[in-house]
Amino acid sequence: MVSGALQIAGLLVGGIGMIGTFAVTGMPQWRVSAFIENNIIVFETIWEGLWMHCIRQANIRMQCKVYDSVLALSPDLQASRGLMCAGSVLSFLAFLVAIVGMKCTRCRQSSWPAKGYILLTAGLLFILSGAVVLIPVCWVANTIIRDFYNPAVNVAQKRELGEALYLGWVAAFCLLAAGAIFCCFCFCCEKTRSYGYSAPPHHPPHCQHLHRTTESSYSKSQYV
Repeated sequence: MVSGALQIAGLLVGGIGMIGTFAVTGMPQWRVSAFIENNIIVFETIWEGLWMHCIRQANIRMQCKVYDSVLALSPDLQASRGLMCAGSVLSFLAFLVAIVGMKCTRCRQSSWPAKGYILLTAGLLFILSGAVVLIPVCWVANTIIRDFYNPAVNVAQKRELGEALYLGWVAAFCLLAAGAIFCCFCFCCEKTRSYGYSAPPHHPPHCQHLHRTTESSYSKSQYV
């Protein structure tokens, strides 16, 4: 019962992380225009994402345009596009492998090694996808903060952290947590199974008495 609940919890957390990764990859709110100094009265909000940039005017009208070329992106966004696509594929693959492993939950005891390897693979894939998602999110956030406090950067070119970055941190944490759950589950179950195999057999008292009686009868027959 506890192991089944633990597997379901890991699958739910991993599913949340996978959906969050898909959302972060498509969201344009990676870099948001900063309202500092004289720009506080500006009624335009600029969003820069991995695939498009948007201009929102006074919360009424919003126009989005897809980038004409990958070279139009900054180096951090170019690398983030590839890493987020890889993270999305890895998280989806980890989710499918986890489902396959959970379908084998009611298999017989002899098939446990195969099921354990499947769930362990899912856990490692979740951890790998979480790390892949965490790298571009932290990279872009570091670039935004560095340029924000750099006096050489023009005020109009400074940006703030967008909602996609915060959601990316949550998604990466969910993926890492799901991977840790599946890996710990496999480790604990493998440890319990090894203890079960090494435990000495327990004989009831009447069996022990019968065994002693048989030995004594054999010893008496040998003297005759």
